[in-house]
Amino acid sequence: MLLVDDEDAGQRLDNFLMRQLKGVPKTHIYRIIRSGEVRVNKGRASAERRIAAGDQIRLPPVRTSERADAKAQAMNDGAAGGGSAPAREFPLLFEDDGLLVIDKPAGVAVHGGSGVSFGVIEQLRMARPQARFLELVHRLDRETSGILLIAKKRSVLKNLQEQFRDRTTGKTYLALVAGQWPQKLKVLDKSLHKYLLPDGERRVKVVAREHPDAMPSLSLVKVVRQSSTHSLLEVTIKTGRTHQIRIHLAHEGMAIVGDDKYGDFALNKSLQRATERVPLRRMFLHAWRLQFSHPTTGSVMQLQAELPAELAQFLDHVLPDAS
Repeated sequence: MLLVDDEDAGQRLDNFLMRQLKGVPKTHIYRIIRSGEVRVNKGRASAERRIAAGDQIRLPPVRTSERADAKAQAMNDGAAGGGSAPAREFPLLFEDDGLLVIDKPAGVAVHGGSGVSFGVIEQLRMARPQARFLELVHRLDRETSGILLIAKKRSVLKNLQEQFRDRTTGKTYLALVAGQWPQKLKVLDKSLHKYLLPDGERRVKVVAREHPDAMPSLSLVKVVRQSSTHSLLEVTIKTGRTHQIRIHLAHEGMAIVGDDKYGDFALNKSLQRATERVPLRRMFLHAWRLQFSHPTTGSVMQLQAELPAELAQFLDHVLPDAS
């Protein structure tokens, strides 16, 4: 028997059960709902039903899939020190009883999937087994470092996601491009379209506004420092589209240095060589600053994650006078 509290109230029944029954296949969850084996306050309920605080939910005996059991066992073994532990804490920028803000390193996915067993959120859950609720508020690309918000309460998650959806947050990234960015080019207002390569990998391209699947996207660009060969840019995004900054800059003929999807592949390969005095083995894109209203207090939060050492060193190498 599960009892719904204030934090879980307002969710759809199916979404609530997916979080409660981790490892149970979605198809099985929907089957036991349809068959009436799940009872809410002793009555049948649809998957779309919104649950309320105080609701009593009765479940039949359920079994997790073998794959989920194996994954859970691996996580438990790791937590006990018996294997390659996925449990991990990340550099902390802010934390209170409802919100966790970390500085995500490059090379770590924010969640498992697409060939990745454990992402940031799974590793945090293992590192904090006592935490009742940990959910991503937003996402960053695997190769992007910087500020990432994790909610510790459902009410905080809802509030912050509304702020992101309403575009009342301020998100600024640092990006380095090869070449001299035009000082007058400050607004990139290009519609984007997501598509898949034959191997299933996700890509984005600029399309006409009239395209049936066009997604409006807006990026504001400010040159921080530049030379004849490189430009360090502050990019503030007003929309949060997949790969938005990467494709916006690449579409102007100045892709982010180190970008393995939209960049200059020959240049990227040359920068990775060990013979380089300061090699660059990742994309130079960093979620630098984030402004939002605290979901509980309403106060304005202004957070900043400094450039990681490998990016700062490379920047000093190609733009020695950059701050």
